Amino acid sequence: MKDGAAFSDPARERTMFARRLLLTTVGTLLLTAILIARYFDLQISRYEDFATQSNNNRVLVRPVAPSRGLIYDRNRKLIADNRPSYNLTIVPERSEDLEKLIADLSDIISISERDIERFRKRLKQRRPFEQTSLRFNLSEEERAVLAVNGHRLLGAETSARLKRFYPDGELFAHVLGYVGRINEREIKTLEAIKYSGTDSIGKIGLEKFYEQQLLGEVGSEQVETNALGRVTRVLDKTGAVSGDNLTLYLDSNLQRAGLDAFKGKRGALVAIEIETGGVLAMISAPSYDSNLFVSGISQKNYDSLLYSQDRPLFDRAIRGQYPPGSTIKPMFGLIGLEHNVVTPSYKINDNGYFYFKGIERPWRDHNFARGGHGDGVDLAKAIIESCNIYFYGLGVKTGIDLLSDYGGQFGLGATTGIDLPGEKRGIMPSRAWKKASRGQSWFNGDTINTSIGQGFMLATPLQLAVMSARIASRGKVLSPQLVKAINGEQVPVIQVEQDINISDKHWDYVHSAMKDVVHSSHGTARSINKGLTYKIAGKTGTAQAISIDAEDKYDSTKIAERQWDHALFIAFAPADDPKIAIGLIVENGEHGGSAAAPIARSVMDAYMLSNSSTALAENEEP
Repeated sequence: MKDGAAFSDPARERTMFARRLLLTTVGTLLLTAILIARYFDLQISRYEDFATQSNNNRVLVRPVAPSRGLIYDRNRKLIADNRPSYNLTIVPERSEDLEKLIADLSDIISISERDIERFRKRLKQRRPFEQTSLRFNLSEEERAVLAVNGHRLLGAETSARLKRFYPDGELFAHVLGYVGRINEREIKTLEAIKYSGTDSIGKIGLEKFYEQQLLGEVGSEQVETNALGRVTRVLDKTGAVSGDNLTLYLDSNLQRAGLDAFKGKRGALVAIEIETGGVLAMISAPSYDSNLFVSGISQKNYDSLLYSQDRPLFDRAIRGQYPPGSTIKPMFGLIGLEHNVVTPSYKINDNGYFYFKGIERPWRDHNFARGGHGDGVDLAKAIIESCNIYFYGLGVKTGIDLLSDYGGQFGLGATTGIDLPGEKRGIMPSRAWKKASRGQSWFNGDTINTSIGQGFMLATPLQLAVMSARIASRGKVLSPQLVKAINGEQVPVIQVEQDINISDKHWDYVHSAMKDVVHSSHGTARSINKGLTYKIAGKTGTAQAISIDAEDKYDSTKIAERQWDHALFIAFAPADDPKIAIGLIVENGEHGGSAAAPIARSVMDAYMLSNSSTALAENEEP
């Protein structure tokens, strides 16, 4: 017993147990305290932070794209619309393997290498958790296939967007322009927030000029998503504000009449409402379908437009610069009368040649081979029959300083201020201009060439229409405008300068001569007066497309068609109470009377018909 007792020490064991119990209790209490502190940190101190992170896993804030403003013609016909379109989008953060996802999608629907290339570029421009488009304009069949396979396409989604649509295709292409995908250069200059809900921006034309008005204001929505990233419900929404709607002066009937009349020809026409400066028609032919560019034009289609020798993408109306030829003769005639350089009774003998002292080579009239226009050529006859010899002398007597000054007042040599981007200014030559651009002095020969709209002189079809409108309105200087109203609120008419100060009797004289251009038996545009129920005042013009030596005679049979002379025409109607003014060119059309004037008549007929119909409708009793 004594030996067994040696192996047991109850007191020692109790002490050891008590120590272990104490250590265990302290350890437990310490761990409990740490756990409580951690819970306190998570649930109280950092609650908001973790709650936000948790919500971010299931709650997203997405931009809501505004509806782009609509565009109407003057008769409230919709010419720029928005239509629903479905796109395939990806949120990379929700995909486990982006490359595999793209490969899987390519197996299900058609996705080109170009689509993938553009997608990768867009990825660099996006914000985290923002949808990025991979394919546009999904068909109903493609949407159905994607929906069926949605369970294995984590991160991919079909989203509805409004797509720009131009109902008339090529009819207003150059005026309206088009919207297109935002590129890398543009993204650097844009406000990211304003464009967070859209992939598109106005590229050219009115779409570009009025981009800020048409864009609208982006909205936002909070959405709840499931584990697959699919939206389950909308928690909160701030609506987007639609862009402003534009109403134009443009008339679809006039635009169609003009474009149809240009069929098979190259050129441009601008028609202006004289009272307001509103542009009733603006045509550049040939045209193209703006819809091709909205979702990204194919390389094949783009190349066919870009490399066409007819240059359908080139806006001839505001960017084409041509010698105005004889269309400037009424304007120069007004200057001569106003400054007593010539009088209505002043006459010359035209034998087809003009000689200037000290210059051996003569200048010729277009009919020099027939002996010119004969005796007794006054200013009226010189305008009616387009006598170059008369204007050579008038130009020399007037001098380039007066010609250049008045040319500017009539809208030549400077941008008109139209609400379109990219307008060219043309050239109204002067002493200062030649010195600055060529480093040369001005010569009398330069004045002689300028006096018939040749030499250095260049004008756009828009400038020709502006000149025509200012002649028709007796010197009222208005800026041409396309937009008539924004959201129904009228845009003020813009008078850019004081009226051109010319005596009424001189306006009367030139207007009468221009009327006889169309309605007299010798007028150069007499071919269009058949069947007219109203009077047109006009002036034809011809401009060289290539230079021809003074000793040579122009012969179209010996040169290529695209080297033929250009045909021009300016006009206004009704002649005694002008409402509409026109300027146009037919490239390589040769003769203004036969090639250009009939197109102008087609547009004027449409205008007179439209306005007579409107007048009848307004006078009808309800």
